[in-house]
Amino acid sequence: MRIENHPIISFQRRGKITFFYNGSLVEAYEGETIMAALHAAGIKALNKSKKHNRYRGIFCAIGKCSSCLMTVNGIENIPICVTKAEQDMVVESSLGSEIK
Repeated sequence: MRIENHPIISFQRRGKITFFYNGSLVEAYEGETIMAALHAAGIKALNKSKKHNRYRGIFCAIGKCSSCLMTVNGIENIPICVTKAEQDMVVESSLGSEIK
């Protein structure tokens, strides 16, 4: 279930790396976005609607909406759909341990 093509970011499959998502180890490829790696790992719920308390998944995938904003290495509100995964980075969603 890996995303092979992206309308904004081009990437080539290179070596595997790992990063932490809500405390769990996730595998990614070098140059792959965080969202692509989470999607491939079966993680579809990225956030929750503040108003209706419903899960949010991939929406625009080009960094223009707020559906995939997460905390990356301690920096809040990073759009993970256009942010490339890096070895040992720490990614946290507002869902915390609710979904891993």
